[in-house]
Amino acid sequence: MVEVIEVLVPGGNANPGPPLGPSLGPLGINIKQVVDEINEKTKEFNGMQVPVKLFIDNKKNVSIEVGTPPTSTLIMQELSIEKGSSTPGTDFVGDLSFEQVMRIAKMKKDSMLSLSFKNAFKEVLGTCMSMGVTMEGKKIKEVIQDIGQGKYDDTLVY
Repeated sequence: MVEVIEVLVPGGNANPGPPLGPSLGPLGINIKQVVDEINEKTKEFNGMQVPVKLFIDNKKNVSIEVGTPPTSTLIMQELSIEKGSSTPGTDFVGDLSFEQVMRIAKMKKDSMLSLSFKNAFKEVLGTCMSMGVTMEGKKIKEVIQDIGQGKYDDTLVY
């Protein structure tokens, strides 16, 4: 039987305290070794909350699966902001470049339900819209219209 533990940890800065310590302690595994491995695997997400799944088998072998932070967290990281707009249709908190949206969509593509990269890109834009973020000075609805008209077809291939 395999025990599965899901936790949200700070990228590259997990520690043996909650939520990991109390979850792993009763299982009798080397917590420090697991924390060190998690920190190694999540260091690229430094400063962000990262979903992590731990799979522990009967012989106390641990395998670690690292997810990607939520899209909103990646957007806030790109913009160096702490939160989105409380009135996203009228107040805007930041402006992403096309390349920044592409980078976020590439990070999130495997965890999205989108069948194409173009749709993954539009999913990121949807999150931008709900946070009060524009792309290259345009409101997100305008960018989505441009995508529908084929303006970015040559670059939205991944």
